[in-house]
Amino acid sequence: MGTYRHISVMPEEVLHHLRCEPGKTYADCTLGGAGHTRAILEKILPDGFLIAMDQDMDAIRNAKAVLKPHLSGGHVHLFHGNFIHLPEAMAQAGISSVDGILLDLGLSLHQLTSGGRGFSFQRDEPLDMRMNTESDTSAADMINQMSAAKLEKIFREYGEERWARRIAKAIVAKRKGHPIRSSGELAQIVCDVVPRPKSRKARGHSSPLIHPATKVFMALRIAVNKELERLDMFMENILETSGHILKPGGRICVLSFHSLEDRIVKHRFREMAKGCTCPPKFPQCVCGKKGFVRVITRKVQQPTVAEIADNPMSRSTKLRVAEKI
Repeated sequence: MGTYRHISVMPEEVLHHLRCEPGKTYADCTLGGAGHTRAILEKILPDGFLIAMDQDMDAIRNAKAVLKPHLSGGHVHLFHGNFIHLPEAMAQAGISSVDGILLDLGLSLHQLTSGGRGFSFQRDEPLDMRMNTESDTSAADMINQMSAAKLEKIFREYGEERWARRIAKAIVAKRKGHPIRSSGELAQIVCDVVPRPKSRKARGHSSPLIHPATKVFMALRIAVNKELERLDMFMENILETSGHILKPGGRICVLSFHSLEDRIVKHRFREMAKGCTCPPKFPQCVCGKKGFVRVITRKVQQPTVAEIADNPMSRSTKLRVAEKI
């Protein structure tokens, strides 16, 4: 596997909002390179406990080496699976509730540069994109089996791609000759059909143009891993009033990296905080529903200028935090 490369984003802000203290119990549901995990452990030892999980087996293997002292000390429980399986991970660890939950929804640098699964168009790799390689459907399966209409919908809804229809038709036409198997081939198909805009420099902008395949690759990755559906399911189930996974006063921190994820988190937090579902015209509440979280980040938090300079991948990060009442 080699060295697992990843830089955790907004670590100080995450630790501050989670209110990590010795003896508390936390769940890092997106282990990645274990940066946040180690930082949390340093705050909750000597008698705290952490559940660390990830659907990418590379992250689990890396954590077994990086966190070896803590694993032998019984302070960490590793679990291979998507964050929607947090209840199973907790049951396996013998934990009924936690003081805080962290979700970091971004790709790791390892997945982009060393995973060999076609997450990036910068190299020619097998078109896989599965974060959990035990999952059934790969990006190549979707690209080679879905209709043009379904591909167009994925590119338009998940990537907000203006040229979704043109790209989908080009993919279907190309695969008639032979299956599309690599990230490089898919990127070239996109580049061949998407009009090249004038350089931003020519239009008075200093920032570089994004690669024409950026939105298509993001949309495909989201679809392959069912990222939005699973995030919405997690936000609905983990914090529901009947659930006891998060203790009263416990907090959930979510780091998102694009507008579709952030929109789900923002709306879910708002719904949970509001409670009442009665129509506005009702003179008084008759549903009796109470809000069961308090939104801590009324305004979304983003990385500092200094952090973005040190880690450009953090520039699109958005942090939202809620506290269970």
